[in-house]
Amino acid sequence: MKIETSFMKKIISAFLVLVLFILQSCNSKSGEKTTVEEPPKSEVQRIVDASIDFHGFAPLDNAQLDLVFRDKFYTYRKKAGMYEYTRSQVDSTGTTIYDIMNNDGLVRLMNNDIHELVTEWGPLKGDTAVINEERRAAFTRSVNSVVYFFLLPYGLNDPAVNKEFVGESTIKGKDYFEVKITFGEEGGGEDFDDVFIYWFDKEDYSMNYFAYLYHTDGGGMRFREAINPRRVSGMLIQDYINFKPENEDIDIMTIDELYKEGKLIVLSEIINENVRISH
Repeated sequence: MKIETSFMKKIISAFLVLVLFILQSCNSKSGEKTTVEEPPKSEVQRIVDASIDFHGFAPLDNAQLDLVFRDKFYTYRKKAGMYEYTRSQVDSTGTTIYDIMNNDGLVRLMNNDIHELVTEWGPLKGDTAVINEERRAAFTRSVNSVVYFFLLPYGLNDPAVNKEFVGESTIKGKDYFEVKITFGEEGGGEDFDDVFIYWFDKEDYSMNYFAYLYHTDGGGMRFREAINPRRVSGMLIQDYINFKPENEDIDIMTIDELYKEGKLIVLSEIINENVRISH
């Protein structure tokens, strides 16, 4: 009897285990959520995300922005994956010139009758200027670069961006994370071989310095120091002092040392005026 009782207990235990397995399987199939841990972020991804968050730029995925830079009026529009950048200026004849860059490319419009700068999303009316592909590429770079630099560090999570954590450094007594950015050829645009270095404050993740090596228009190397930080609609807006090394053939990874030694040449100031943001 003891042997039979022990055998029956084993049968019952096995049966209960089978029932529990079936119930769990049914629950999973019926849509019960299971917890799956996300892989931890890399250090460099964490730094970039924290900087975009500190600058308040996440809403730029669906926003409108206007600014004046060197007497030219720029607009930024982005909505549901569609974007539009515009630049307007008045030439010596009084003609208003609009460069409009969007998902379809760039067109230039000219219209003598437009007296006010257009800030609403949508097509602008005017006479389409005939421009060759070389000039179209130059206008595209010019419009894109102003908007791109103004919005940094927004854009550093684009699919074509490759991030590399370089290490830590100290500039003017403050500690920074140093991050190197390169671009994949696919989706990286014609400037995919450019190289950027960013310095993010270790305490608040603000982007206080960056440098870049570019190859278009003869190429060169620049270093920028952020100045005049202020918040507009919750977003951190900055201007910059623009430097270059005397010898632009140096290793860009050493340019911050030249800055600390006072050996960079001041080229210009990047001042963004009349900034308006809505989202």
